[in-house]
Amino acid sequence: MKKFAPLLSFLILAILGLAIDQMLNPYIQRTLDLVLVNIILAMSLNLVNGYTGQFSLGHAGFMAIGAYTSAYLSAHWVAPVAMLPHLMYFVCYSVLSGILAAVAGWLVGQPSLRLKGDYLAIVTLGFGEIIRVIILNSNALGGARGFFGIPSPSPISIGNFMLNPFYSFYLIAIFWVVTCFFVIYRTVHSTHGRAFMSIREDEIAADSLGINTTQVKVKSFVLSSFFAGVAGSLFAHCMNFIAPSTFSMLMSINVVIMVVLGGMGSMTGPILAAIIISILPEALRPLQDLTGQDYRMIIYSLTLIVLMLVRPQGLLGHKEIWNFWSKPRVK
Repeated sequence: MKKFAPLLSFLILAILGLAIDQMLNPYIQRTLDLVLVNIILAMSLNLVNGYTGQFSLGHAGFMAIGAYTSAYLSAHWVAPVAMLPHLMYFVCYSVLSGILAAVAGWLVGQPSLRLKGDYLAIVTLGFGEIIRVIILNSNALGGARGFFGIPSPSPISIGNFMLNPFYSFYLIAIFWVVTCFFVIYRTVHSTHGRAFMSIREDEIAADSLGINTTQVKVKSFVLSSFFAGVAGSLFAHCMNFIAPSTFSMLMSINVVIMVVLGGMGSMTGPILAAIIISILPEALRPLQDLTGQDYRMIIYSLTLIVLMLVRPQGLLGHKEIWNFWSKPRVK
């Protein structure tokens, strides 16, 4: 049964998407698209910050690489994928975006992951800003004007029944959410994952046991960068427009908040936090209409402060969501 868990998860979520496609309005559907992108970002960063115990602030840089790679390919690389089914275009763009982001992660990780703590955070933050400034000064990528006209997947037709464009994007996003979850989950519960967590608990002890800590951290960083690039690709095709200002330090901090709020040692915790953080500002939007003032960020910030005071270990800590209804083992 475990072998088919990814496929079953995808099929269940795909069927759920049909209901969402027909029952919810486009505004809620667009919000859900962004939720799925944020889930991938949170899970990928959690591999580095949560399971490996490093502190990266450059996730927006890898996301930017993926977003601009996919945007550029969709504008100039249509012919090589013309023989594929339409949705596979975007899967190919996502894969290539993730690979390029992973290569960047490897290049950055080789020198920087010899550092620890605050020093690593500063280096990764600097990398993110370097990427943003390079894009800002690149005319081929739109520069400060941004990249316009990024295509979205075409609607799916079933006989004479036409689904909304939302469902096409939803299928691709769900495919990557399920892939990201099971790849990271099985990596964490493998020999490589034990090496990641040994570095998190005590890097000196791990090094004394013969673990090449730098190379192990680089592996974690590369896998995390790959999925950040995929999330960037999805974001580009969801928004149809991207600009360098989107991938600022605030984007990286927002993803870090998701990881910390969900629990730095849980797979499902950051997913839950990504859903809350993505939906909360939109759920508070009617308050602006009632008061005439935008208090959303104040309430949003106070909510985060209260949650951190009440649950400093995060919403789930080191537990998974299914641990709360599974029966404890009798010793």
